[in-house]
Amino acid sequence: MTDKISKALFEYCLRLGDSPLILGQRLGEWCGHGPILEEDIALTNIALDLIGQSRAFLTYAGEIEAKGRTEDDLAFLRNEREFRNLLLTEQPNGDFAQTMLRQLFVSAFQYYFYSALKLSKDKTLSALAEKSLKEVSYHLRHSAQWVIRLGDGTSESKARLENALDELWKYTGDLFDMDDTDTILIKEGIVPDLNLLREDWLDKISETFGLASISIPENVFMMSGSRKGKHTEHLGHMLSEMQYLQRAFPGATW
Repeated sequence: MTDKISKALFEYCLRLGDSPLILGQRLGEWCGHGPILEEDIALTNIALDLIGQSRAFLTYAGEIEAKGRTEDDLAFLRNEREFRNLLLTEQPNGDFAQTMLRQLFVSAFQYYFYSALKLSKDKTLSALAEKSLKEVSYHLRHSAQWVIRLGDGTSESKARLENALDELWKYTGDLFDMDDTDTILIKEGIVPDLNLLREDWLDKISETFGLASISIPENVFMMSGSRKGKHTEHLGHMLSEMQYLQRAFPGATW
């Protein structure tokens, strides 16, 4: 592997590890606050799945970098501008409708992404994608069912879902942004072309929205920048809590 490909792969693995890390942290905030006990447990389990995915990808990133950094170092000792998570994942939970809609957008993307990444020439990425896909399939089914239930439920649940859509749709364009890192790795057959996934993702969202009796917004300005470490104000606040122990007591272990 050339140095150029190695650097690109390290950068890409940070993206793959950061998004589930941050979304898992967000979902963890629901622990003890779910609308019903069963859903409280379901959200916590999804969060644990995501943290597990994050550990795997960040561990691989550390191996590629070969500077002795572990998954813990990459999770807790980087600043906001060094994170590469999708903008959607850092958005606040809001109410239950906003949480479920955010999950639908991300899980649908992950489902088609991991399905394509299974074909990677990088055996480690291929194996991690196959494992993650099994978990994400459930996440997608779970969030889609809730979005349909909320949209086709009471007038209040539908209004809350539509408010969530107004808040979150502008971040969905960031899912499919690509840069030179993608170009290098696509050429090597290591990662998929995100442009080829967009239509499948949109079809799934359209199908779910149809059953939920809501419509996809039109002519919305899309936010982007996660690939360059540009984030909303929410990430910094989250990291101040998530990284507090390691920052306050460097090197602390159980």
